[in-house]
Amino acid sequence: MMTLKRKLLLSAVIGLLAALLVGCGEFLLHFDPQGRFNADSPYQFMQGISATRTSYGHFIAVLSGPLYIIGFWHLMKMLEPANKLLATIGFVLLSYGIIIGLVWIGSRADISAMINQSVNIDQTQLIALYQARYESLLQVTRVIVLLFSAIFVGLIATGKTHYPRWFMLFNPFTLILLNFAIWLISPAVGIYLMPIALNTSFALLFTLSLFIAIKIKQ
Repeated sequence: MMTLKRKLLLSAVIGLLAALLVGCGEFLLHFDPQGRFNADSPYQFMQGISATRTSYGHFIAVLSGPLYIIGFWHLMKMLEPANKLLATIGFVLLSYGIIIGLVWIGSRADISAMINQSVNIDQTQLIALYQARYESLLQVTRVIVLLFSAIFVGLIATGKTHYPRWFMLFNPFTLILLNFAIWLISPAVGIYLMPIALNTSFALLFTLSLFIAIKIKQ
């Protein structure tokens, strides 16, 4: 089993890696050799940046950004001896902040495309760029949910979790499939569930998990 010291060392390295990768991605998105970072001319520094370069920057920054949370865990554990509650609050605040920051950095490639639209990108290309940059990210989310569902089922099947074995049926992947099934069987109901299938699934999962957690003895 990995010791706390090794966890701290590994998490620090991952936090450093996140900073370096996100920094590289943002450099590709924002660097202007002319230094046109003038508040009077917003986004002028993006003029002339190619769609290929911004796409590279976009994926490097967005895909590596979540690693920051592991680095923040490192900071929390390093601060914990002084005050565990405040250290945890700091971790939550930083994690929340970086998620909001990732939403922002994920938009930078699009504003760059809009700035350069009149130069070399038409509307059809803008849509194609959006699909390449964002629809592909959704596939990452779907694969992760599938992998988590496999872990979820596997651990519950051991009988050693706080969940009863029947609860493995309520894994996120199965619940998402249930949303699709409802849409196919009853479109009148499904049209309200399909746009938020992932969130509906996790809402049900957390609700059921909450009731089970309430019954756990101290």
